[in-house]
Parts: sequence; C-alpha cells; structure tokens
Amino acid sequence: MDRNVLTEICLHQLTLSGVHEGEKVVVLSQGSDRLDYADAFLAAGQRLGAQMYHMRLPAPLPATGSWAVGQTGLAANPDAVEALKQADMVVDLIFLLFSPEQMAIQAAGTRVLTAVEPAPLLARLLPTKELRERVEVGAEILAKAKVMRITSKHGTDVTYTIGKYPTIAEYGYTDEPGRWDHWPAAFVFTGGTDDGVDGQIVLAPGDVLLPFNTYVREKVTYTIEKGFVTDIRGGLDAELIKSYMGEFNDPRGMGMSHVGWGLDHRAQWHGLTQFPGGMGMELRSFYGNVMFSTGPNNELGGPNDTACHLDIPMRGCSLFLDDEPIVLDGDIAVKEMQRRT
Repeated sequence: MDRNVLTEICLHQLTLSGVHEGEKVVVLSQGSDRLDYADAFLAAGQRLGAQMYHMRLPAPLPATGSWAVGQTGLAANPDAVEALKQADMVVDLIFLLFSPEQMAIQAAGTRVLTAVEPAPLLARLLPTKELRERVEVGAEILAKAKVMRITSKHGTDVTYTIGKYPTIAEYGYTDEPGRWDHWPAAFVFTGGTDDGVDGQIVLAPGDVLLPFNTYVREKVTYTIEKGFVTDIRGGLDAELIKSYMGEFNDPRGMGMSHVGWGLDHRAQWHGLTQFPGGMGMELRSFYGNVMFSTGPNNELGGPNDTACHLDIPMRGCSLFLDDEPIVLDGDIAVKEMQRRT
C-alpha cells in the first residue's frame, strides 16, 4: 500500500481512538515485521500532537511447533512491559492477546490496539462510529442474558449458561483507559460458565477454522459436556483439528472458550480467498456469523490459560438469548443491530 494512504488510515484510526496532543503512544513491533505500519502510525500520531515512540523487539526464534497464543517476546523483558504501562496507548503490531503482559499493560490503564491484518483489509474495514453503536447494542443485550442457545439446520444444538464472565464488544478502535480492541473487528462475545456448556455443535462446509485459515470441507461434529469437548467426529477436518489440539498435550485445550456473533455487513465470508496472510479478523466479523471458540478464557478473567486456541465462525446458525432470537439462520434478528442502508 502507498505509504501516504497507509498513514491516512492510521490517522483515521488514532483519531477515533482519541489520540490527542500530549498523549504518549508507543508502537510495538518485532523484528522486521510491519515496519511500514509502525512508520505510518508514528507519522499519524505526530500529526495529532502525540508523543510517539517505537519499541522494536528482536525477531522471534524459529518456531518449533504450533502457534501458541499468549506467548510473546515481552515475557522475558519486564522492563519493556513497565515502559509500556507508562503509555496512554500501545499500538500492538505483534499480537499480545491472551498474554499476561497485555493484561498487566491494560490493568495499568493503558489502552491497547492490535493491528496485524493486511493493509488493504485495514483500509476496507475502517472502523466507524455507526458500527460501534450496533456492536454496543449487542453487548448490552448479551450482558443481560443468562442462557444462550445455538441451533442450525445441520444439527447444532448447544446451550451455554452465561453471566459469570463479562461481555466484550469489539468494534475496531479503543478510546477508553485500559480497553483493548483489534482492527478490524465488529462482534460481541462472552463465555459460558466453566461447567455450563452442553450439547452438540456441527460444523458444515464453508464454516471457518482459525488459525488454520481454511474453510471446513465436510461435516464435523463436536460433543460438549459440562464445558469441555468430549468428542470430535468427522472426516479429514476432524482429524486435522484433533491432531492440532493434541500437539499441545494440554487437556484444557478442550475447554469451551468465548462465543458470540458478527455484525460487520462490509466483511466478506470469502475473505480468506483475498487475504490469506491475516489472522482471520474479517471472518470473525462478517454479518450474522456465530462463532464459538475452544481453549483459553483468561481474556475474560477465567482460569484457563492454555496456549491451544481455535476460533470457528459458522454460517446459517440461529442464536437465542433467554429464548429471544438474536440471529436467525445467519441473519441478525434485532432491528437495532441490523445493517443500515
């Protein structure tokens, strides 16, 4: 992307995130990754009068296994963490989510923005105030509910007991102390109680496996009892899922993590065919998807901090909160959350 264009979209982002004169903003990168993003954020922040700094960590050592969420280059550098805690805002270009370091930075009141998706996707899915309003409507409804039920014509019928863990609204920018968000994003989620998820989830062709960044090719059936996956059945996709999860050698990877739905009408279900190098944020956000996750729930304040994590956005599902329809067959049922023309 042209450097000037990249700077302009970063300026849009920082403006929505409330960056202003005199604020201290640190851009965090690693090795040679996304240095063009770092330069663009630094230039944009300067135009807003902020004190801009670039913290660049050494490149990670060669990977020896599956990607492990929550493990970052900051873990061995407490002085760097302390420096980041002194900032008003951190622009995370390395992906800190689920890490104790990010939680410590947020607890200090520093707001955090993650930006790791391909630049053309960042430009196409710029955050907006209107999208934030819709996401916050969803979060308000979800926060009041006690039971979530998800069904589908393919055989999904699973119930989550909710209310123990907070509701999270992601809309792609962060203007409140201690808040984290991910650009791009437009979805709401929470977590079931630790032993309060039971039923069956059936993945259908076209559903999405993240971080595999692939589409499901044949039916996969999950059996869930008391908050843990007890069985995964199907063909090749099921075998790949079980093989991936087994590499972590951690039974907590079978725990049920967050669950929610997407609200961005601009996000495209076929996005992986255009931006295969990202982390799947477009797929998490596309309008009317229902996404469930397995693995860590420490992001929500839960006890499970396993490094084994899967996010699975599904199409054509229905989602009910206390028996009230929120998503029906992949379409948003609540007027205040529906796409606006």
